Amino acid sequence: MSGAECTPHALRAPRIIDAEPRRPDYEGACITNIVPALLGPGGTDALPQFFPEVARGARQVVLLVVDGLGWHQLQDRIVGAPGCTATLATMQGAPMTTIAPTTTVTALTSIATGAAPGEHGLVGYRIDFAGRVVQMLRWADDRGDVRRRLMPRDVQPCPPFLGSSVPVLSKAEFDGTAFTESHLRDQRMYSWRAASSMVVDVRDLLARGEKFVYCYYDGIDKIAHERGFGEHYDAELRTVDRMIADLASVLPPEAVLLVTADHGQVMVGEHTMPLSPDVTRHLSHQSGEGRFRWLHVNNGRVDDVVSAAKQHHGDVAWVMTRDEMIEQGYFGRRVNDVVRRRFGDVAVMAKYEVSFDDPADKTYFQLQCRHGSLTSAEVDVPLLALGAR
Repeated sequence: MSGAECTPHALRAPRIIDAEPRRPDYEGACITNIVPALLGPGGTDALPQFFPEVARGARQVVLLVVDGLGWHQLQDRIVGAPGCTATLATMQGAPMTTIAPTTTVTALTSIATGAAPGEHGLVGYRIDFAGRVVQMLRWADDRGDVRRRLMPRDVQPCPPFLGSSVPVLSKAEFDGTAFTESHLRDQRMYSWRAASSMVVDVRDLLARGEKFVYCYYDGIDKIAHERGFGEHYDAELRTVDRMIADLASVLPPEAVLLVTADHGQVMVGEHTMPLSPDVTRHLSHQSGEGRFRWLHVNNGRVDDVVSAAKQHHGDVAWVMTRDEMIEQGYFGRRVNDVVRRRFGDVAVMAKYEVSFDDPADKTYFQLQCRHGSLTSAEVDVPLLALGAR
């Protein structure tokens, strides 16, 4: 599909049309500020205003991160499919922002470390390291595993959970991976093979007096990628809702369950287009992902690439240079020189329900829902709370 064929009037417009890319609220209601507030010196007695009231003064906290559970997708189902959200609909809370780009690697690292992407350096799904593009969930490039060349603790230097060691409940298949080592190092891992085990482990950990427990669940994201928004998505959301109810049922008095997410989703389906040859002829390679492509430009032709990208794709995407994005604070207050070199020269960020193809970015199946860009549907995530019942 060419850019000429993929114009806004030919697509389903997003429910919320953003005039400009959404900027994360790093100084306020942002996922970067959850863990520092909970584990900082003031604890739950001094939570920022954006926390739900029921969380204030809680003696024990369970933080559940539901991968891919965007605020707007959740609200659509609370209104349109209430049977999927019997528990979620009763929780206190409001939306907050995730980070840029809206991708799992970057956002989970920001949640765990409390650091913006410009500080922790895991700045995307596929990151450029001196001309070699590494897929960060696999920690591999086109030649294979790069763990010996890119040590996880060197690539991501920020300690998780303010340097504390906390119980972390996550899938067993993530144990020992380089990404886990980079953003959850030195934590006490309680791995599960069935999500129901989380409820048992959370109950036991709280009974032993743990003050903070971190849980991660990835089912919503996986189903959205593979099946899109439909019956399968709703069925998975119903499963998550029951799991949240089960977790709430084992909370002791004065404990609270917090639920948040790393990003939202948009339905893209077959609306994937190549970048125009007028853009790609000036590129050495691309990094990032379909809805947030970093373009790495040859021979200083940045102005030419920006002009061509705006001409051919400006109807469906925002185009900004790396320097513009850094100066406007999309990656946080500070971006050091090491992290700066991991970005491309020009960002192409989808604002309509499209993605941009990169032949080097291979997937095993056609992704239905995607994320990565800076639309409200991708940026806004929940922070919800439920006390002991």
